[in-house]
Amino acid sequence: MTLAETLLLPLQFDFMRHALLIAVLVAVPMALLSCFLVLKGWALLGDAVSHAVFPGVVLAYMAGWPLAIGAFAAGMACALGTGYLQAHSRLKQDTVMGVVFSGMFALGLVLYTGIRSDVHLDHILFGDMLGVDWPDLAESGLIALAATGAVALKWRDLLLHAFDPVQARTVGLRVGLLHYGLLALLTLTIVGALKAVGLILAIALLIAPGAIALLLTRSFGAMLLWSVAIATACSLLSVYLSFFLDSAPAPTIVVMLSLCFVAVFARASWRARRTAQA
Repeated sequence: MTLAETLLLPLQFDFMRHALLIAVLVAVPMALLSCFLVLKGWALLGDAVSHAVFPGVVLAYMAGWPLAIGAFAAGMACALGTGYLQAHSRLKQDTVMGVVFSGMFALGLVLYTGIRSDVHLDHILFGDMLGVDWPDLAESGLIALAATGAVALKWRDLLLHAFDPVQARTVGLRVGLLHYGLLALLTLTIVGALKAVGLILAIALLIAPGAIALLLTRSFGAMLLWSVAIATACSLLSVYLSFFLDSAPAPTIVVMLSLCFVAVFARASWRARRTAQA
């Protein structure tokens, strides 16, 4: 077998082509939302929602409903419940989120152990990118289209809301709608990534691209573009390399993003030291 045939070998399998496609469909909307989560300091909220959808998945399976419906309902319940508890108590947001998401995740585990399911727990937590089929691709594609379109239309309003909610309200923006709309988009993208990367690994895709892009640029528009480019490139390269490494694609994506972050952080630190010395 020649070198060219070896390099093209992964593309000869349907499951690899599906994995590459869904990697892009998941990476793009998550990379866009990652920028807002990083700027607003909502990294823990992304963690909370990704864990909180677990009981919704189990309940939907028990009721015979599509898993995406249960996941979305549970994620929104977590987001809204966190906001209500924070507004009506003296507890800080991170404390409330820690209590809510750990409680809902534990509830999901209790429910899961009480049913006989043909859905493996590892596939829910860590994804099954090599097992996706056309219905999964269609679902993730629709979610990616909706989330990307919403961000493209409202990114300036969402940016102002992220930096200065008071100013956003002063200029006449519907702050409440922007707040809960962003939460809905966050939950929706996690649902879209459920089959591919699972609940736990989705956290990395919701944080790392925006954090890396923030270190590379000072313009928010450029940050969005860098975030999407980094997430897409790392996802495609990781899925491709996982074929030769005989590793799971989703964790490989997270490792690739982590290495990219370390490299960019080291570069930014080196440039900062050079600037200080000059």
